[in-house]
Amino acid sequence: MRGGIELREARVRYGPLEALHGVTLAAPAATVTVLLGRNGAGRTTALRALAGTVALTSGTVVRDGRDITRRPAHERAANGVCFVPDRRAVFSSLTVAENLRLSYPAGDFTRPLDAYPELRPLLHRRAGTLSGGEQRMLALTRALLPTVEVVLADEPTQGMSPAVAARTYALLAGLDACVVLAEQRLPPALREGAGRTAVVHELRRGAVVFSGEAGELAGELSSARTPYAPE
Repeated sequence: MRGGIELREARVRYGPLEALHGVTLAAPAATVTVLLGRNGAGRTTALRALAGTVALTSGTVVRDGRDITRRPAHERAANGVCFVPDRRAVFSSLTVAENLRLSYPAGDFTRPLDAYPELRPLLHRRAGTLSGGEQRMLALTRALLPTVEVVLADEPTQGMSPAVAARTYALLAGLDACVVLAEQRLPPALREGAGRTAVVHELRRGAVVFSGEAGELAGELSSARTPYAPE
């Protein structure tokens, strides 16, 4: 099993606004880690800080015990970090096949198409014409590469049908990689168990307010008012 990744006392500013206020969180290797929170809570910023697409104002990013804070995003990607953002995750002007070929240059699409057979009849379609869920499937095929050691995915199942979403969580949970997901709500597939320990870090207003196993959070939400209830 590959090593984990973490933030230590991480602060991120967007101009005068501080989005992360000294956040410390760990994504261990043998887990699926969920960064949970509403829009504006800081979960996406934390994920981007791990990926290197936003710079820390202070603090560190640590991978396998090594400080990688100063390593740019492209270098992290070359060393096994796969980042799937919530928007613009595919090359819209390229076909599905051309997008796949960027990740699978040998042209063997067996693994991604076995994972998402829905893409097979769409190989000659431009990625920008796909539905939101189909684009998420295409983007997530990058996480299936054997060289990927850390998967960072922002709302990976957005736009997918419930059946495909459940398959996606099972797929991510089965990877030999450290998997970190940013979600607004705890996915039922992870709350009920997906074959691996699921760790949750709940963020509110740029700070971590809960860290623990998914079952602990599910218990809290069932016995108290949930912050994700409709308002």
